[in-house]
Amino acid sequence: MTKRYSFIVLSNSGSPLKQIQATWTLIIVTGIVSIGLLSALGYFALDYIDMKHTVGKNTLLEKNITDQADEILNQRMQLKKFAGEINSLKNTIVRLNDFENKIRIMANIEQTNKQENLFGIGGSPPEDLDPRIDISKKQTALIREMHDQVNQISQAGVKQEKRFDSLLMFLEDQKTLLASTPAIRPSDGWVTSRFGYRISPFTGRREFHKGLDIANRKGSPIIATADGVVSFVGEKGALGNVVIIDHGHGLRTRYAHLDKALKNRNDKVKRGDVIAQIGNSGRTTGTHLHYEVHLNGVQVNPSKYILN
Repeated sequence: MTKRYSFIVLSNSGSPLKQIQATWTLIIVTGIVSIGLLSALGYFALDYIDMKHTVGKNTLLEKNITDQADEILNQRMQLKKFAGEINSLKNTIVRLNDFENKIRIMANIEQTNKQENLFGIGGSPPEDLDPRIDISKKQTALIREMHDQVNQISQAGVKQEKRFDSLLMFLEDQKTLLASTPAIRPSDGWVTSRFGYRISPFTGRREFHKGLDIANRKGSPIIATADGVVSFVGEKGALGNVVIIDHGHGLRTRYAHLDKALKNRNDKVKRGDVIAQIGNSGRTTGTHLHYEVHLNGVQVNPSKYILN
């Protein structure tokens, strides 16, 4: 005979409401089923938590992949932009070289080595990079070519800098030479005797006049006809009071028959500086300036050195 168990269900107030009878087998089965349900519920709860964690990781991974894709796209755009900048820089260097050659032609300057090119001996600028190519397929090749062209442009830039430096030095020398070359009248007045043969006012004989005579009132200003350094101030026989300026490059100017010198030996002068006053010192028939130009120790025609 199966043994039965009674269970009394109480109300909220504690009074009995109902009596339930169950066998021991039913109680065991019910317990096993309850334990199974609880285990299954726990398994599903853990599985849900694990799935939620996995979904979170996948979402983060997808975001990282998206960010990396954006970064790769940005890098490719930067490579295309850099390729365009390389082309522009190379073209700029070529234009600078053309400009320098024009200056050399205008200044009549011969190139030291006509065969030498900015991009190598007899070479030519590298072909322009094509920023429109499919970088996803040719990225490595483009980067390698960009690297090579950057090296070439760098070397060309160094060469161009040296060429400009040599051109600048030449032009500076030319500027110094021009500033040191007599080019203006030493004084206002009337030309009474020119460079060349004439009849001497003292002997009446034909003689060679080595300078240019300019007559004006006593005390009229005399100016330096070019930049230079005063190399002599004093008396020189028949020339009377004299100032000599050394202009370098083998050029000297001599100013004679002065009333007064206004510069001292070793003074630096600029073209147009007042250096003395017209007088009649020495052997002379009147108040005037005797002006000479010497090139490498030889008297030359001063009129050729007067442009005004």
